[in-house]
Amino acid sequence: MKEREPSIRVMLMPRDTNGHGTIFGGAILSHLDISGAVEARKHTRHRVVTVAIDKVEFIAPVHVGDLVSYYTLTLEIGRSSVTVAVDVEAERADGSGKVRVTEARAVYVDDEGRSVALEESP
Repeated sequence: MKEREPSIRVMLMPRDTNGHGTIFGGAILSHLDISGAVEARKHTRHRVVTVAIDKVEFIAPVHVGDLVSYYTLTLEIGRSSVTVAVDVEAERADGSGKVRVTEARAVYVDDEGRSVALEESP
């Protein structure tokens, strides 16, 4: 079985921390949004923007130096939108293993809000 590949992978640094010393949720959300857009772009030649991100629940904290992977899967291709599932996993910097951090669904549309037919990229 082939190991799944993340849409993006980032190492989060001290500048990304909150007052508790863990990674700020907004930093996780920013990368979640980017990874979903990477997936959505596979299905259109148009630039895309986020129109919605479904419920986001933080399951485990992320620490400085953790390698965070964002895995994506296209769930639905509509006439003018793409819905993407994003699963986030952190590989602990201390070598203690991997943990599931969060998951969400994101919906992307044409960057000008037009209703345009999505088309497969070449």
